[in-house]
Amino acid sequence: MGGFGVFGDVHVSVDDHYVATVEVRRPPNNFFSLTLIESLGEAFRAIDAEPNARAALFCSEGKHFCAGADFSSDGGSIDADIRNADGSPRHLYDAAFDLFSTRTPAVAAVQGAAIGGGLGLACFADFRVAAPEARFSANFARLGFHHGFGLSATLPPVVGQQKALELLYTGRRIDGETAHAIGLADRLVPLADLRVEAHALAAEIAGSAPLAVASIRQTMRGDLAAKVKAATDREKHEQDWLQRTDDWREGVRAMAERRPPNFTAR
Repeated sequence: MGGFGVFGDVHVSVDDHYVATVEVRRPPNNFFSLTLIESLGEAFRAIDAEPNARAALFCSEGKHFCAGADFSSDGGSIDADIRNADGSPRHLYDAAFDLFSTRTPAVAAVQGAAIGGGLGLACFADFRVAAPEARFSANFARLGFHHGFGLSATLPPVVGQQKALELLYTGRRIDGETAHAIGLADRLVPLADLRVEAHALAAEIAGSAPLAVASIRQTMRGDLAAKVKAATDREKHEQDWLQRTDDWREGVRAMAERRPPNFTAR
């Protein structure tokens, strides 16, 4: 088959196994932003409309899958050049709802960091294949911040409520082996084999009857976009007020200075 298209920094190709490879090309960190999520939404909607694509390999070029938001800017929540149909500024979570509304099963190949919003992006996928060197972290509380990108809805079903609480409360960073042990990574493979193994899982899905897979996915995950919408409404409200606190400013400073934060509950 071959060919397909480019959507901003997201490149898509479709192969003879009915697998679309969706590659983020913002190396080395592949920072999370509204623009990136918009591009991913466009890419996955195009794949939904492509009859020769029945599953997707979701991957990133460079050292990290997605190292989270670049907090030297506004964190990528709003881009004044992107508007909703009513003319209002488009928020990251508007784009998140559209991305989670897409229908093609996706397998994420996670190398390096999947941190913060990058973890949320990994949890968008139906499955995650990780290398032992991968690093996962819901580091929001270590920034004085509330988690986001729908992790309230996506993380507990994957790892269980208690493990989700532990990851969210502590901001702990875990490697690929630990992620596999708790169910965050569905498969653990050597880094050199990461894309091959993730593609093999996507091809296995693509080899099933497409109408049946779509039906099963609708039964099992069809309400996910609505759950993410409800979650992000709450997450945004909490993020907005926490972003005005001294603890948020201290968390961002401490991260930039690579030191433990000194939070004061103010």
